[in-house]
Amino acid sequence: MSPQQYSPSPTRQPTRHIVMKTRACGVLMHPTSLPSMYGVGDLGPEAYRFAELLAEAGMLYWQMLPLGPTSPALGNSPYAGFTAFAGNPLLISPKMLVSEGFLRQDDLGDPWPVHRMSLDYTAVERDRGRLLTIAFERARDGLESDSEFKAFCRKSARWLDDWALFVSLKDHYGGKPWSQWNEGHRFRDSKALDDWREQGAREILAEKFTQYLFHRQWSELRDYCRANEVHLFGDMPIYVAHDSADVWAHPNLFKLDPDRNPLYVAGVPPDYFSATGQRWGNPVYNWRAHRDSGFFWWLARIGHVLDRFDMVRVDHFRGFAGYWEIAAEEETAINGRWVDSPGVELFTAMARRFPTLPIVAEDLGVITSDVRELRQLFRLPGMKIIQFAFGKEWPKHVPHLHTTDSVVYTGTHDNNTFRGWYRTEATEQERAALHEYLGHVPAEDRIHHEGIRLAMSSVADTVIVPMQDVLGLDESCRMNRPSTLSGNWEWRLLPEEAATESFAEIARMARFFDRAGQ
Repeated sequence: MSPQQYSPSPTRQPTRHIVMKTRACGVLMHPTSLPSMYGVGDLGPEAYRFAELLAEAGMLYWQMLPLGPTSPALGNSPYAGFTAFAGNPLLISPKMLVSEGFLRQDDLGDPWPVHRMSLDYTAVERDRGRLLTIAFERARDGLESDSEFKAFCRKSARWLDDWALFVSLKDHYGGKPWSQWNEGHRFRDSKALDDWREQGAREILAEKFTQYLFHRQWSELRDYCRANEVHLFGDMPIYVAHDSADVWAHPNLFKLDPDRNPLYVAGVPPDYFSATGQRWGNPVYNWRAHRDSGFFWWLARIGHVLDRFDMVRVDHFRGFAGYWEIAAEEETAINGRWVDSPGVELFTAMARRFPTLPIVAEDLGVITSDVRELRQLFRLPGMKIIQFAFGKEWPKHVPHLHTTDSVVYTGTHDNNTFRGWYRTEATEQERAALHEYLGHVPAEDRIHHEGIRLAMSSVADTVIVPMQDVLGLDESCRMNRPSTLSGNWEWRLLPEEAATESFAEIARMARFFDRAGQ
């Protein structure tokens, strides 16, 4: 079934989580990297085509990064969003809006060229805003009688009402953080918010409509992927930003001072990667309040993610056993302290609510016994990285010591490409160890195949390969360079690379190592 033949159904049945075959594999690529025609990858025809290519190649998983709204002011990072629930408007496909009747073809203008590493988020944000405004104005009069829109608003009210209010107020204040709004709005005075609901009714409704469009397009793509036996694998950051709808709406769930600024922020202590540690700046959780509430916010968050995805990676899993807490006035992470988290209670509550917990624990870095015990208690797979196997983290990631309860990557979104790592980052000793492990010295233009083969041959149940490694791209094509604020999240798949031939080698390995879909 092609995306052109695919006809969205007006009603949808509740979805279920798929029980996967024991050995499986997939590809990591965020939708923004698709070769879509209007400035950034989106949920339109190119996403359907990519799902078909994965299915043809025997890939059972399409892994992607968090789907929340991003901002040029925050480096366009999908890990620095304004909400744990809403979808990114940039992913709404203009072409699909035309086919759905919300836009006309002449609204779109000329197609944008697809450049490898030059994604102008500011220009895309401006143009997508223009198109969504046109779509809203055309649909506005009919929304009151649109049963599907009203059903979406009712089902999503727990997060959507606060999110639409937050977005409309943020726009009213010129994009300033909510901590700089006037007191009535900052402290959520009921009269001030009621007055704004009346004054900003148009803007609030427009944001709900935007989220409805995202939900509509995402649900259709999700169902299409499942029909083609491609299962979506998401990513969930452990923390949220202070300037988020979640902290604004639920300040009691975070450690804030009376002015609702962070008392403590998150990070990690000094290690061999950084002498001063990492000060992320996210407010840390008030776990006592979460416990007293029955973990309602976490259960809502996990339920929302599992409605979108068949499996999800939880970033910084070790924070559920214990986290590094830094006083907000500290400029580095040096003077922090370890604080226990109620991970067992939280995951017990999750297990009671959800029949299965298709969660992968990001357990990279220095991991202590309590983190391992938490992961094993709830039978959550951990992660192994082939790039880490021949250096400082030997033997943790070396392939012959992998376990079945693992997801193996050649590299993640934070790593260099495998070829780029070999060319520019691997030390002489690491390359020598890799050569010894392989039993030969490979040609540089074949090194990515060697990395994929090591992953595929592992006993681990699941293997995920970044699309850049499928193509054998070099260091110029990495997705993110941690601790840098510009030039990230821009990599695009070129139109000619969205082809069966690009997947030939990984498809052959998937079949040989018994990882291909049926």
